[in-house]
Amino acid sequence: MTYRFTTGEELLEICGEKKMTIAQVMLAREVEMSKRSAEEIRGQMLDSLNVMKTAIQAGLHEGVKSVSGLIGGEAYKLSQYAATHEPLSGRDMFQAMTNAMSVMEVNASMGRIVASPTAGSCGIVPGALVSTGLRQGKTDEELVEALLTASAIGFLFSRNATVAGSEGGCQAETGTASAMASAAIVEMMGGSPAAALSAASFTIKNILGLVCDPIAGLVECPCAKRNALGTANAILSADMALAGLETAIPFDEVVDAMYRVGKVMSPTLRETAMGGLAATPTGIRIAERIFGPGHGRG
Repeated sequence: MTYRFTTGEELLEICGEKKMTIAQVMLAREVEMSKRSAEEIRGQMLDSLNVMKTAIQAGLHEGVKSVSGLIGGEAYKLSQYAATHEPLSGRDMFQAMTNAMSVMEVNASMGRIVASPTAGSCGIVPGALVSTGLRQGKTDEELVEALLTASAIGFLFSRNATVAGSEGGCQAETGTASAMASAAIVEMMGGSPAAALSAASFTIKNILGLVCDPIAGLVECPCAKRNALGTANAILSADMALAGLETAIPFDEVVDAMYRVGKVMSPTLRETAMGGLAATPTGIRIAERIFGPGHGRG
């Protein structure tokens, strides 16, 4: 296969030899593997983009509540706050964070989202990538290209590490999502494939070791706020890469380090709801309120 790659190094080699972006290589790979046309694949990506945009809007204008009641209405509160205050983090970053929270609330209320790469991290790519793209005046076609870049990064993490909190902690979920969004932003803004991989590396290094400790075992709290953090992480990492900063540790080694950290992490900190915030007195009380006595005690 002409466009087959399994590591970041191989991806960069193809980009260099073919003088193509990561997005272009990923599209060519999908055409080769799926036997579908480039137009069909772009159409599928456009559908995903539209789902992301709809999910963003849902929580901004109405109080979306999760089934458990653990989260809901936060995106609306943030939106209302920005209407009357000057956010300390700046309007652009604040809006991206708000958008990420909105998507997470839609997910928790059983609405329609794009798992990018997982439901627990579904707010980061829309929050960071879509928000930045719209702010920069990018077209849907350009955003679709960026999603192709993001998918290439997600593939590499899935292939060489994990994107599951149950295997690698939250670093594997919100970390991978941040890496996907950051690399996509870099290419969308004209950065090189190497810069895109540097940005992806920065995001993982920034949160290496982040545990997965969902209260009551639900992908709601603290997941939603970590999506907000992951969104900021993605944008800041993209800025660093676009400014010319390079990762001291190569992308593939960063991915491997994340995987090895996840493997030595205690099982209580890998989505079992037996450690971290889930095991606090309040976390246990919340679990017992939702599921009954004894549920929150492992």
